[in-house]
Amino acid sequence: MEMRLAPSNDIKLPSNMKKSCKNHHGETETTHHHEEYDTSISLSSLSKIILPPLGVSSYNQIPTETKGWIISPMDSKYRCWESFMVLLVAYSAWVYPFEVAFLSSSRNKRLYIADNIVDLFFAIDIILTFFVAYIDSRTQLLVRDRRKISIRYLSTWFLMDVTSTIPFEALGYLFTGKQKIQLSYSLLGILRFWRLRRVKQLFTRLEKDIRFSYFWIRCARLLSVTLFLVHCAGCLYYLLADRYPHQGKTWLGSVNPNFRETSLWIRYISALYWSVTTMTTVGYGDLHAVNTVEMIFIIFYMLFNLGLTAYLIGNMTNLVVEGTRRTMEFRSSIEAVSNFVCRNRLPPRLKEQILAYMCLRFKAESLNQNHLIEQLPKSICKCICHHLFLPTVEKVYLFKGVSREILLLLVAEMKAEYIPPREDVIMQNEAPDDIYIIVSGEVEIIDSDLDKERVFGTLQSGDIFGEVGALCCKHQSFTFRTRTLSQLLKLKSSALIETMQTKQEDYIAIIKNFLQHHKKLKDLKIGEFLTEGGEEDGDPNMAFNLLTAASAGNAAFLEELLRAKLDPDIGDSKGRTPLHIAASKGHEDCVLALLRHGCNIHLRDVNGNTALWEALSSKHQSVFRILYHFANVSDPQTAGDLLCTAAKRNDLTMMKELLKHGLNVDSKDRQGKTAVQIAIAQNYVGMVDLLVMNGADVSAANRSEFSSTALKEMMQKREIGHRITMPDTVTSDEVISKMNQEEEECNSSGKSIGLKYIRVSIYRGHPLVRKENCCRESGRLIRLPNSIEELKSIAGEKFRFDARNAIVTDEEGSEIDSIEVIRDNDKLFIVEDPNSFM
Repeated sequence: MEMRLAPSNDIKLPSNMKKSCKNHHGETETTHHHEEYDTSISLSSLSKIILPPLGVSSYNQIPTETKGWIISPMDSKYRCWESFMVLLVAYSAWVYPFEVAFLSSSRNKRLYIADNIVDLFFAIDIILTFFVAYIDSRTQLLVRDRRKISIRYLSTWFLMDVTSTIPFEALGYLFTGKQKIQLSYSLLGILRFWRLRRVKQLFTRLEKDIRFSYFWIRCARLLSVTLFLVHCAGCLYYLLADRYPHQGKTWLGSVNPNFRETSLWIRYISALYWSVTTMTTVGYGDLHAVNTVEMIFIIFYMLFNLGLTAYLIGNMTNLVVEGTRRTMEFRSSIEAVSNFVCRNRLPPRLKEQILAYMCLRFKAESLNQNHLIEQLPKSICKCICHHLFLPTVEKVYLFKGVSREILLLLVAEMKAEYIPPREDVIMQNEAPDDIYIIVSGEVEIIDSDLDKERVFGTLQSGDIFGEVGALCCKHQSFTFRTRTLSQLLKLKSSALIETMQTKQEDYIAIIKNFLQHHKKLKDLKIGEFLTEGGEEDGDPNMAFNLLTAASAGNAAFLEELLRAKLDPDIGDSKGRTPLHIAASKGHEDCVLALLRHGCNIHLRDVNGNTALWEALSSKHQSVFRILYHFANVSDPQTAGDLLCTAAKRNDLTMMKELLKHGLNVDSKDRQGKTAVQIAIAQNYVGMVDLLVMNGADVSAANRSEFSSTALKEMMQKREIGHRITMPDTVTSDEVISKMNQEEEECNSSGKSIGLKYIRVSIYRGHPLVRKENCCRESGRLIRLPNSIEELKSIAGEKFRFDARNAIVTDEEGSEIDSIEVIRDNDKLFIVEDPNSFM
């Protein structure tokens, strides 16, 4: 599988962003009427995105709303509460060491009240935690089940949160009745440091928030850690001096014997001064250890500083460079984008789009799904795709009634993508390269007309788009733009066509599903046929769509319909076949497609017109030449029929055109009559004159019904004059060359030329062994060559092994030694080592 938001050396912007960048000077900026969405992702909410798991169709990517009594961790109000609790954590972590060390004699009433208020807020937070949803670390899903939330909290952080909230000093006062802080109860207050994990979580979140400077956030984090350690060490060192029984024999008492009588501020600054000089190893010139307890403390403190210094210089460097490498690259990319936007004066809306895309790409990379799946064997990857995507693919209208075998082949070719909001997945008039299935999210169908855009509808989970352009081989008629963060399954158009051709029944089923779904689609430009009745929706032949495809000139789509075994000679209410319609509109490629699939050139509509007549009457000379070449080969009376028809209708224009194409003026129709005989019998003077002047033989004509004088004058003019129509240079080589060109194009694109050639499926290995081992290795659909040796050579190229000594067998294991016994759609098996089966 592949993630569209995978890492890249270059910044690849979404297609709609590229389109807007063309007008970066603001000269012809495209107008968007749907820039604001209720569910669009702004920069302030990028940190709240939860990417849906692969294959999940309904999932809320920005779960900011609450549901019942459950609180979303992404809710803005709860985020404010968390930020407020971080401030309380900083207060309690700073004040607690200070109170224990410097206020050991008596409790300050204001601090006492403040401490109890802070503990009350943390008690409230414990209660709220039982109602806060969480993100499962394994599935990355947001769990809203209250029972699971409670069990998870009780089994993890509940006990530590409660013990860190209990006011041990107040309990000590209740039990002892003494206001003086007891050291034993104070030491239990160390549990309050458990709350510091909230500060770490806050800094981690801020580092990934592009609204804040990454450099200053990292500096603030390191500075906070250093100052907190200096503060704690200074408070503890002062506590040793304050509680030491021998007055004056302390680090502070040796300098100031009455240090307890000095101001609190001076004592605190002295403690911080000692702590900083010791940590930076620039002391001891003034304040130093005096007694044994202080020396022991300094020994451990210096050892701790040694480890802390190594951690700061070594591990922190490694963590910043390696552990946060992706974050640093992400922030560098953001900075580069910001500079690019400012330098090129792009509008603020476009800047937000680019930044949103970069942030979503970073989110997708952090899941590391792509790298993990690529490391697995191909068989396991297929199983993963089947498990994740098959339930969604089965719901798509295009694959209803299709066998599970074909669905599994299609799913294995699909790739998962996360697309940010307001990105053009498929642009109007874009080449049909890919087909997309929506797993989650919403996609809008937009018609872009100059500066205006109109939204025709919205696609949701289980819908498919891009299939019209893929199956019809035409440019996309609409722009498909994501409305929300969407998970899509991408399938190559070539992979779909190749898979469809492996099984004829499923091929027909897919084509029928497509036709039934898009029968009234305006995009096919078939409005003139939609009002003519056509076939009913329940007609299994669905031949009505052959007429529409022929009218639209969509040769590729017409080819697909004909391969699905639809009748090429179906007629409408006026008896007009697809060949009539294609010839009348001059769609040469459609005419060639119909001829390749064996249509009847000689069919007439209710007016008695053939496709040849329609092509010539519509002035499509090249189409007429192609049709005449094939018609004359199958029916020698074709020229006579055309000339006699023009004579019967006294159509001088058509007669001139026919004679220009070199038709023999004396050709006979199926009744053995010539055009001049019919013209003389009908007394069409102008027609007779035209035919006589072009060399018509009047000896067999019934002259009794025509003026002998007029006929004699015509014959005299012909003797001294010339033909008034000159035939065009028409050779069958042009038509044959055209057909050969079509054949080469079809072969180069991997498509079958039609029913004219035999197609076979080749597989590697003996059929019985493949059946016993349940082998699912795919085969290859090829055109049958002219010899067994050529067949083996093709198999060797397809399966990449030396097949010169291999044997060819059928499905039962019987050896095939002659190419003539192979039939269309046969399954052939190429056995590398025939001796193993002797």
